[in-house]
Amino acid sequence: MQLCVALDLESKSQNLELLQLLKGHDLWVKVGLRSYIRDGASFIEAIKNIDEDFKIFLDLKLFDIPNTMADAAYECSQLGIDLISLHASSGKIAMSCVMERLNSLQKPPLVFAITALTSFDDDTFRSVYNAPLSEHSITLARLAYESALDGVVCSVLETQAIKRATHTNFLTLTPGIRPFGTMDDDQKRTGDISSAKECGTDFIVIGRPIYQSSSPLQTLEKILAEIQKYEKNKK
Repeated sequence: MQLCVALDLESKSQNLELLQLLKGHDLWVKVGLRSYIRDGASFIEAIKNIDEDFKIFLDLKLFDIPNTMADAAYECSQLGIDLISLHASSGKIAMSCVMERLNSLQKPPLVFAITALTSFDDDTFRSVYNAPLSEHSITLARLAYESALDGVVCSVLETQAIKRATHTNFLTLTPGIRPFGTMDDDQKRTGDISSAKECGTDFIVIGRPIYQSSSPLQTLEKILAEIQKYEKNKK
């Protein structure tokens, strides 16, 4: 299981200051819509300048017609990032189009599809998709798997079912991880490190519990120690 730190602070300088504290650790970092719209491609370069070993997840959640999505995914890949996201709701044709375009590259990024945003509970999901969240998230994951994507973004609550419905090697990334207890925010379907371990998730995303703590580095190291303990137990 790998840790991805969400860079969701209020300014580019705050995000970079956080990374200065955390550099030297084996991390993924997530650049979302807010940071990328505000700071652009230069932010990606600034991350690499702090620590070239940081792996970068550009989380723009692409969703458009197939050719536009493929073009956008290609342009993302030219930034030297390691993982991009798109919406599984865009459909099999669009996802397949993206993979066909990226597979022509010598070193394409991983591509993950969003199943159900962790801000949804079952009622709000039904109001949009007219289907139960637990069932339709698996349907969307199967579409991503059949489109040859590398994995999906889902909550810990759906991870095991998605792996059973696709393949154990189909990767899962789970946002909304609250390592040391719950927090009041906009995430509805959350979990802790233990539940992420039990369901076999491959990546966990943690943001606020790290950058809002009094000692982000100490919190990070505590989280990494928990992950390492899990990996040893697996062996």
